[in-house]
Amino acid sequence: MTPRKTAKPAPPKGPAAAAYERLVIYIRNFEAQLDGAHEMAMGFAGSAAGILRIEGVGFFDPDILTFYGRDEDGLKTQLVQHVSQLSFILRAVPKEQPEAPPRRIGFAMQAGWAGGESGDGSV
Repeated sequence: MTPRKTAKPAPPKGPAAAAYERLVIYIRNFEAQLDGAHEMAMGFAGSAAGILRIEGVGFFDPDILTFYGRDEDGLKTQLVQHVSQLSFILRAVPKEQPEAPPRRIGFAMQAGWAGGESGDGSV
């Protein structure tokens, strides 16, 4: 009988990785409800950061989430936040370029997304 190789169990997720995965679900669900004239932006409760047009989200375990994007003036912005302080608002905002297709980020945030950039599941 040949001995079986056992897979090494995956290390437990840290708080930031777990928060990131849940954030991806919220963003995908929100973007799926948007029409073609709107994109998603985020506001952060308890912060003077204002609204950010999110271009990406990352994390650094065990406890840091990072939001990349542009502020209301179009300036490149990065918000670094501890997971214990995470409180945000997802907001539908008009596209900056009405003739361009809407920008959707939820599809690109995690491997395994089967939909297209429109956020409607199209490929």
